[in-house]
Amino acid sequence: MSGSEDGKTEFELAEWEHAFESNPSSRDKFYITVAYPYPSGAMHVGHGRTYIVPDVIARFWRMRGKEVLYPMAFHVTGAPVIGISKRIARGDPQAVQLYRDLYKVPEAVLKEFVDPLAIVHHFSSEYQRVMRASGLSIDWRRRFTTVDPQYSRFIEWQWKHLRDAGHVSKGAHPVRYCLQCDNPVGDHDLLEGDKAEIIRFTLVMFSWKDSFIPTATLRPETIYGVTNLWVNPDVTYVRALVDGKSWIVSREAAEKLALQDHTVEVAEEIQGSSLIDETVSHPLCGEIPILPASFVDPGMASGMVMSVPAHAPFDYIALRDLQSKGLYTGISPIPLISVKGYREIPAAEAVEKAGISDQNDPRMETLTQEVYSAEFSHGRLFDRYGGESVREARESVAELMVETYQSVYMFEFDSRPVVCRCGSTVFVKILHDQWFLQYSDPAWKADVAAHLSKMDLVPPEVRAEFERTIDWLKDWACTRRIGLGTRLPGDPDWLIEPLSDSTIYMAYYT
Repeated sequence: MSGSEDGKTEFELAEWEHAFESNPSSRDKFYITVAYPYPSGAMHVGHGRTYIVPDVIARFWRMRGKEVLYPMAFHVTGAPVIGISKRIARGDPQAVQLYRDLYKVPEAVLKEFVDPLAIVHHFSSEYQRVMRASGLSIDWRRRFTTVDPQYSRFIEWQWKHLRDAGHVSKGAHPVRYCLQCDNPVGDHDLLEGDKAEIIRFTLVMFSWKDSFIPTATLRPETIYGVTNLWVNPDVTYVRALVDGKSWIVSREAAEKLALQDHTVEVAEEIQGSSLIDETVSHPLCGEIPILPASFVDPGMASGMVMSVPAHAPFDYIALRDLQSKGLYTGISPIPLISVKGYREIPAAEAVEKAGISDQNDPRMETLTQEVYSAEFSHGRLFDRYGGESVREARESVAELMVETYQSVYMFEFDSRPVVCRCGSTVFVKILHDQWFLQYSDPAWKADVAAHLSKMDLVPPEVRAEFERTIDWLKDWACTRRIGLGTRLPGDPDWLIEPLSDSTIYMAYYT
């Protein structure tokens, strides 16, 4: 055939196809790259925005006479496609319907998706077809996937240098973990919860009969103002031997604690309703009652909550709701923090000033964060409680509790649910003998900050976000047992995880 429907000859079409290939020349060079896609499903409008924007820039500089290189590749390492493959292999109706009906994968091809590489090959080719049809000015000669042998050699070279520089070490850290995949998981491995961060709670140990009732808190310094505990009367709790001591926790908490370096043996069930009006005690706040609260989530931390109504708006309004029914009227908020801009009882002032009618008011979350932020930034404990700033007391009181009052730390997500692509719930697990990138190293942070200071950023306002991220970064679990990817040089039982093999890939195109 000598031409196409619009009259172009095959020669003209071939010439157009190669028009965006960048070759050595005397012209000034301009290199533009963009995050490569993870081809585990069909492209969507977000992909269009991501790749059209750099295409506009590439075309602009070509018209200005520069030799422009705009390449593309496909990021396929990690466990996401393995999770998808497993769901399809077991006939998961949602997964099959998604790929067959929405993504229009032919039935014969879908049968091959029991092999993760079949998913990779199908969708990477499909992405390239769509990008070509969209007219993106990409040099496709430089296309690769992150499981190509040549790319793996590049990653091995990178990691040899990282280890030689002392940036990689083994240790024990809390990580996001999928029990079904038996693997730590990153953002790309998740169906839900990619924004969830792991935070450290202090478990405050209240005595009850011959057991402890642990309550998880991010504000241990408020122990002096605890007036009661909250327990959900509709939940079935358990008495478990945790490291040989009797604890009362939710069943979900018992399972989580077993993943965090504790020996856990569930002994019996205890109805939440049987705990209501019982008395517990702690040396720093004395004896207090247990009150009913349906809002207590058994899946969050220990499944029990300590109440500080003077400084926690949710606690204040929950207590107010009970007292409006004539219940527990003898309990009064105990103030312990002075903070500029608030009177003696900040939580009460904030709730009443905002006209909050009940704890279901959607403004409560914002209100709570305002009070917490003000107290953390500017608050100070009363002299009779030590007189430290809240920022200082948070650490010192936590240390005191751990050293003297049997407290331990528990790690939990700051938001839920967190769900792996395989469909299973993700938990926080403390991993041992895991490899970590030492992003917390101050010297490394200083080097990165120095390089950042020499870079031009557009728009310039993003510089503050880069600086915040450098400061915030902690040690990162950089290896997996299961998935696609490159074996760790020197310890081939481990695979380099997908974020850690995609930090300097921009250099590989050239």
